[in-house]
Order: sequence, then structure tokens, then C-alpha cells
Amino acid sequence: MKPVQKFLQILWKIWFFVISASLVIIFSPLVFLTVFFDRIRCFNLLKRIGANIILFLMGFWVKVEGKEHLDYHKQYMMIGNHTSVLDILLMIKIFKSPFVFVGKEELSKFPVFGYFYKKTNVTVDRSSPKSKKEVFDQVEKFTKKGLSIVIYPEGTIPDENVVLAPFKNGAFRMAIEHDLPILPMVFPDNKKRFPYRWSGGSPGKIRVKILPPIPTKKLNLEDVPNLRDYAYSKIYTELTNDQLKEEFEQFSS
Repeated sequence: MKPVQKFLQILWKIWFFVISASLVIIFSPLVFLTVFFDRIRCFNLLKRIGANIILFLMGFWVKVEGKEHLDYHKQYMMIGNHTSVLDILLMIKIFKSPFVFVGKEELSKFPVFGYFYKKTNVTVDRSSPKSKKEVFDQVEKFTKKGLSIVIYPEGTIPDENVVLAPFKNGAFRMAIEHDLPILPMVFPDNKKRFPYRWSGGSPGKIRVKILPPIPTKKLNLEDVPNLRDYAYSKIYTELTNDQLKEEFEQFSS
């Protein structure tokens, strides 16, 4: 990579954080009111506006496949591969019904953003067994309000050479306990468009593939491993098929 290109990519990444920080500051009075009065649906609308602004100003345009699998009148346990901060923005942009993320406790330490993050999402300290147990109670609180839940079951952003890291059980156990169908989403372009490092990435098209929901109604906790592996295989197959298709197109061009 040429030094000039690398420098421009770093500037472009800095631009992302400038936009994000500016929106947090600009929207913070409205966000505070929605959080204070427990207007989670209003808060989700603000999130969608913010996500659309960021994606637009970063030069991304989104193509969604599989919209027919999405019913905004239903609650889901939404999962997807985790490769970039774009995964979060795309979830917010696409799913119009209110939902909350299950995310790491560390993010709540950021000034301003951390306060709103902790108030409007389910946070977990992975080093604390007590915190992990409390997650189930927090999820129940939000599902009773009619909200869907988003979890990235890999638990972290894996190395770039990893197609899809092994899934953890939490999302699938909670889906069964709260009778939520699993809605798998695939983000095949995010690693290339906005990698989890300062250099690399570029504006352009980013695709989202919504896969058919996986029912959990007749399952019990003994089915968690099979449900986890089935969901993993669906997302992994989509990612590897897309990768093979891209390699073939490069080879044949």
C-alpha cells in the first residue's frame, strides 16, 4: 500500500470518529430526554437517524437482500457476524422496530456515550459470572416491553483471517428461554469496507443478507448446542460462498 493511500485511509477513519462524536454531542439533549422518560422507541428513531447520517457521510450505500424474511411486527433474537463497527450501524439502519444490543460493559466507560449506552442496552462484564447471570434478567425486562435483542455470538471481533469465530451459547439460550426466533444476518463486505484497524477500507456498496428466521418455540435448553451450530452453519456458508464467488470473479477477470 502506498504511503499516500494509507494516510488518506487514516484521515477517512478519523473523519468517522469526528462525525460520530459530533452526533453524540448534538443529539445528547434529545437522547437524555428519551432515556429519562423511558421512551425507547424515540431513542431508536434517533439512533436510526444517526446511523444513516454516518453511513451517508462516510460514502457508503447499503443493499439489503432477504427483506422478505423480516417482519417488523415480530420480536427476534438477531445475530450476525462481527467484523466492524459497521455491523452495529447496519443493524440500526435496517431494523426499524425497537431493539437493544447486548454488549460489553467496557463501552459504558466512555464519557457521555457511555451513560446512554448503559441506560439503553444490556451490558455484560465477561470476566464476571454474576454479570453474565444478570444479563438474562435485563433481557427479560426489555422483551416484556416488546423489544428485540441483538447479540453478536462470536463475542468479539476476530482476527481478519478468521471467516467466522465459534459462537457462544448465550444468544441461543436466551432465545429459547424468551421464545424468540433467531434472525441471522450476514455482513459480507464490512471487513473489507471498514476493517477493525486504522489503515484499509474504502467508501462503496455494503451488503446485508437477511436469512430465514430460525424458530425456537418447541426447543428447550438441551437444544442450545444444536441451535447454535445450525445458526453458525447458515452464516458461515453464506460468508464462504460469497468469498469463493469473489475469488472466482477476480480470477476470471
